[in-house]
Amino acid sequence: MATHYTHPYLLNPEHKITVDLVGLGGTGCQALTKLACINSALIGTGHPGLHLTAWDPDSVSPANMGRQLFSSADLGQNKATVLITRINRFFGFEWEAMAEPYTVKHRSNILITCVDIARARVKIAERLKTTKKRGQGPYDMMLYWLDMGNLQTTGQVILGTLDRIPQGKTAGKATLPNVVRKFPQIKRIKEKDQGPSCSLADALEKQDLFINPTVADFGCGLIWKLFREGQLRFHGAFINLQTYSVNPIKIS
Repeated sequence: MATHYTHPYLLNPEHKITVDLVGLGGTGCQALTKLACINSALIGTGHPGLHLTAWDPDSVSPANMGRQLFSSADLGQNKATVLITRINRFFGFEWEAMAEPYTVKHRSNILITCVDIARARVKIAERLKTTKKRGQGPYDMMLYWLDMGNLQTTGQVILGTLDRIPQGKTAGKATLPNVVRKFPQIKRIKEKDQGPSCSLADALEKQDLFINPTVADFGCGLIWKLFREGQLRFHGAFINLQTYSVNPIKIS
């Protein structure tokens, strides 16, 4: 089985590792809390930790309450602003919220997407092709792209590389395919009934109550392994809550 070794900068950085989290809906709001836990754990081990920027132009609606981490006090407010303010107050972080669509022009070490539709992933992938992966410093060097997505009772997480990752003297896998490269058929998916739900009951018809936190667990687990173990033998997984099964995606 092939192995991918973490970029050395993530393990011994000069600055906080920069992270862009795109989409603060069902999966994104769950992932944000888990990333906050990862940050606290890293700092506890002497690592500089993470600096995260959250992106979402949407406002909290009644359909978001219950399935997502919002309450009636949040109605009408921007999702990213609400959640980042809450995280910063609880953990004492200085993370940032952007109440607007994500732009690839904003570089970070790790890009995490939790978007609703396939078309958004394809658009990001196309922009990444023409984006310079290395900026003016290590903090805006683009290294990894983690994508998390789901249907009603199934989901998938895919961790890809955005640049060739040095593997030292080992025979590790320097590149990992991202979600669009791994599954090119995603470009042909026709999205149906992907508009905003009018109620929580309507939302639960589209997505099971526990598929989002389950997907977020597996996705953020990959991020944690990058830092904690310094290597991966799997770079994703397919999850099915209907059959209680998980199929790992091996590095090959």
